[in-house]
Amino acid sequence: MLEKGTVFSSRTNWNRTTNRLSEALAQHRASGRELLDLTASNPTECGFHYDSHAIMRALCSPASLEYHPEPRGLEIARRAVTDYYAGRKENIAIEDVTLTVSTSEAYSFVFRLLCNAGDEVLVPTPSYPLFDFLAEIQDVKLVRYPLIYDHGWQIDFHSLEQTITPRTKTVIVVHPNNPTGHFTKAAERERLNEICSGHEIAIIADEVFLDFSLSKTPGRSFVSNSGALTFTMSGVSKISGLPQMKLAWLITNGPEETKREALARLEVIADTYLSLNAPVQHAAPVLLKQRHEFQKQLMTRVRTNLAELDRQLTGQKNCTRLEIEGGWYAVLRVPATRSDEELAITLLREHDVYVHPGHYYDFAGEGYLVLSLITPEESFANGINRVVTAASRFK
Repeated sequence: MLEKGTVFSSRTNWNRTTNRLSEALAQHRASGRELLDLTASNPTECGFHYDSHAIMRALCSPASLEYHPEPRGLEIARRAVTDYYAGRKENIAIEDVTLTVSTSEAYSFVFRLLCNAGDEVLVPTPSYPLFDFLAEIQDVKLVRYPLIYDHGWQIDFHSLEQTITPRTKTVIVVHPNNPTGHFTKAAERERLNEICSGHEIAIIADEVFLDFSLSKTPGRSFVSNSGALTFTMSGVSKISGLPQMKLAWLITNGPEETKREALARLEVIADTYLSLNAPVQHAAPVLLKQRHEFQKQLMTRVRTNLAELDRQLTGQKNCTRLEIEGGWYAVLRVPATRSDEELAITLLREHDVYVHPGHYYDFAGEGYLVLSLITPEESFANGINRVVTAASRFK
């Protein structure tokens, strides 16, 4: 007789025990009490306006009734992606674009392309926790390298180089990082190219938040990076605020011979799944066009909430925010008088405010809270008031 559980693979043997904060949140919601949720991540639930008629019309194209199994994606959709980058003054060839249903699928394609079981992927910390699941499912090992904070975030290249082994296959950069908001600077990109080309490892650039820069100068994409084999990914989930449409992409660049081989192998991987549906691909030009109005609304809210946050933090000693350059999130520094989870539970139970503790994003040490800047303005202002008031009592 098989032992209990042996029918399943070890890669799916996750700890599914509910953590204390999730339990507290479920209890709070069941109580029916007011909740000021400062963790909003779903733009479709944040009160933004969408051109629903244009989107629905685009999804009803008669061309969707024809089946054309194109491994890299239909030309109309890939052309929409190249047009998006042309609007950013970044010229890419349509042949370098591979469409996926999500950036998670794009990661799985690249991990399968580059890694054998047990090979290593370098990932920044702090960063969002999705990488752990993606790596385990693909049988690769995550190795973390730190971002360090000193009046702004930067890559700790000394530590990054120390983590490289013969099994290292790729380095992930999140540009800008979630939740720190750190853009990879030109000098950092140059150093990454030197390290990666020298060790024959690839770069994966996750650019889902690229358009949401808080400076007047937009962040420069990795799509034209040729100093090392580079895979750049993004999609309409963040760019157009349409996570339900399931349309993302992977741009391949680098030394020409290596790039050609990578694209040929990626085509076989993509052809194996053919996961994209026709209606979304035919609607791609319209879905990407939605970004203009959506991003105006979102960045207005981000700037309004950030200004409100700074106003309420003026004069505060127990609660400060770290510098951010882009994205949807802000990081608060508070006294580390207890664990971040304990603090988040206290804010939830005693002040009806829900925030994410820093350990969700693998911050080093305690004393960090992560807030969403796309939370509706009134809820954000009221929630921050309660957080700041609570923080002023910490000892």
